[in-house]
Amino acid sequence: MKTSTLLVALLSLPVVLPAPAETVKDRKGAVLNDKANLENDPRWIYNDIDKGFAEGSRTGKPVLVVLRCVPCLACAGIDAKVLLEDAELTPLLDQFVCVRVINANALDLSRFQFDFDLSFSTLIFNGDGTLYGRYGSWTHQKNPREETTAGFRASLEAALALHQGYPANKDQLAGKQGKPSPYATPVDMPTLNGKYNRSLDWDGEVLKSCVHCHQIGDALRVAHRERKEAIPANLIYPFPGPETLGLELAQDSIARIASVAADSAAKAAGLRAGDELVRLNGQPLISSADVSWVLHHAPATGSLAAELRRGGQMMSVAVPLAEDWRRQSDISRRVGTWPMRAMALGGMFLEDLSDESRSERGLGTDGLALFAKHVGQYGEHAAAKKAGFQKDDVIVALDGITRRTSESELIGYLLTKRQPGERVKATVLRDGQRLEFSFPMQ
Repeated sequence: MKTSTLLVALLSLPVVLPAPAETVKDRKGAVLNDKANLENDPRWIYNDIDKGFAEGSRTGKPVLVVLRCVPCLACAGIDAKVLLEDAELTPLLDQFVCVRVINANALDLSRFQFDFDLSFSTLIFNGDGTLYGRYGSWTHQKNPREETTAGFRASLEAALALHQGYPANKDQLAGKQGKPSPYATPVDMPTLNGKYNRSLDWDGEVLKSCVHCHQIGDALRVAHRERKEAIPANLIYPFPGPETLGLELAQDSIARIASVAADSAAKAAGLRAGDELVRLNGQPLISSADVSWVLHHAPATGSLAAELRRGGQMMSVAVPLAEDWRRQSDISRRVGTWPMRAMALGGMFLEDLSDESRSERGLGTDGLALFAKHVGQYGEHAAAKKAGFQKDDVIVALDGITRRTSESELIGYLLTKRQPGERVKATVLRDGQRLEFSFPMQ
């Protein structure tokens, strides 16, 4: 396969930084180049999932669906390595029907359920639609030039092993399948319906015609809000990473534990560095994304059954889930958090002050001290500004909360305890003075 000029562009063009993700400068050009380079590629079926499943059924190969937000620079490196088929990946990709999807407009939402905030995700299916597993995580989203494919190779190999054991292992895969969806496709969702079509407008405003994956999560949250329902915790804290349990997983493996945090659920369960997670909640794992899928659907309290390999021996442990464990998930980097900041914080982006910064301001380490890193200027994101809040303010009390609390935890608290129209009182430290303000929930 020839080198894609788009992928060269992704790694070399200057970028701008709109909130919250870096993108290529010529976004429309990136999308059009992606289509020009790949729609007739002998390896990739371009933007046609139905054709991919038909080919999987015909050939008996598993179907590899790569979902990619082309203009976003995050994951550009690994995307390039996957598309350019380096020597280590080519023999594996030969064993799959490969499908590339760059927009979410017509996704079957009963089947395609994954972390909608990521710019690179992979789902691997049998030709009959049975899902083997998912790949893609915030570990891979951190560095746009990251080209490490060892973990991706391990996931492909694990999916092939599941494929070879299919359909005898179909019952083991039941928990990995998509759950019932109230909407058939994203364009059927109330906030998106009528604004988008199932297909992109390739000859016109192609960017404006594209449903981004993160808009699915946004629409699900808004639907609950408009019905005056509390937003479910797994939509506020979607697809928690392994670190929520106190685990760091090695990037070059399926789910090998690199480290275990002290005073964590993983530590309480007896997990150790070097352990290899094989199954979680009965589901065979092919990547850390599978771990996040299990956590996404885990109960509010209780425990998760984990099967692991340690020193060549298999063993089972129970990982405890404390009350409000989801609120330990860091959602600050997620694109889907920006609309929630408008709902819950009047458009402010808050950051917990470090111990050093607290000391400089004469603040203790146990109290609330959230620094207003950004205060929105427009529309619903300007509610806090209109109420008097300013950039660089430090919030030391909010809705009666004075203990040390992260922005992520605070958003979850407000979205479950407060409804649109209610006002939230806050005490702000500004230029040595304590000021009182309130802003509306939206």
